[in-house]
Parts: sequence; C-alpha cells; structure tokens
Amino acid sequence: MDREYAQPLDVEALARGVHMSAGHLSRQFRLAYGESPYAYLMTRRIERAMTLLRRGDLSVTEVCFAVGCASLGTFSTRFTELVGMTPSEYRRGAETGLEGLPSLVVKSVTRPIRNREATAGGGK
Repeated sequence: MDREYAQPLDVEALARGVHMSAGHLSRQFRLAYGESPYAYLMTRRIERAMTLLRRGDLSVTEVCFAVGCASLGTFSTRFTELVGMTPSEYRRGAETGLEGLPSLVVKSVTRPIRNREATAGGGK
C-alpha cells in the first residue's frame, strides 16, 4: 500500500497474497496498525497529496486524482480530518515558511496525524 497508494484498495487480493481471508486480514491489520487498511491507505494518499500541494504545480483536483482518490469531496474531507485544514488552505500556507528546509525536516513537520495518534497525544 505504501508504494502503490494511487491504486484502488483490494483487500481481497491483499488477503489472498498472504493466505488469509479478507476479514482476518482486516482484523490483523487493525491490531498491527491501529486502523483499517482503508484508513491507512488514505493516510498515505494524504501524505503524498501534501507533498504535491507544497510543490504547487497541480490544482487541488489534479492532486486528488494523482494520489488515487476518485472523489474530490472524500479527498477534501479526509485531508481536513488528518491535516486540520482544507487542501486549499494547506497549499496557501505551504507557500511560506518551508523554503530552504531539508526535505527530511519538511516531511517530519508536515506529517499528518492519524486519529489514534491524536488521541494518544492528548487531542492535538
């Protein structure tokens, strides 16, 4: 999922690849990562979208489709949940303040917070 984040999620195919049922894979995935395979994939997509929005050469709609989301509404809702602002607001804010920083620092500072991390961190 990390490499092929733009592809549709096929839990059945993933489960076949590790010789499990889809339900068992989903339960084991949730135990290991604290979220469903779909939520994990959406987090990866939003991370990539953040990078593309900082780059600034694609519209929000183009970024949405580039990361594998089929619905701009779903993309915007999930982006806002994870990042705390809309994709357009993020793009405007990214235009200032991160220039010249090493990419590793930018990635660390801008990483979205998943629901379980926000809860564990005292509701950041």
